[in-house]
Amino acid sequence: MIPCDIIAHFGGTMFRLFALIYTLAAPTLAGIFITALLTMNRFDGTSIIYAAAAGFLVGLPVAYLVAKQLRENA
Repeated sequence: MIPCDIIAHFGGTMFRLFALIYTLAAPTLAGIFITALLTMNRFDGTSIIYAAAAGFLVGLPVAYLVAKQLRENA
């Protein structure tokens, strides 16, 4: 579960915007990383799992920055 202090920090609308953007950005980045990995002929399962995990981790700050920019410029 997500700690309550994170939700309080983001605020209700900001957290919902962040969550929406994260659900779009994280799988997209994971797919990009996996595609890049496969073009480098890395077909082992461990590398694919690491690339997917990296995509989901990189998606966190990306979603936060995009949500912050949208919130400030809206």
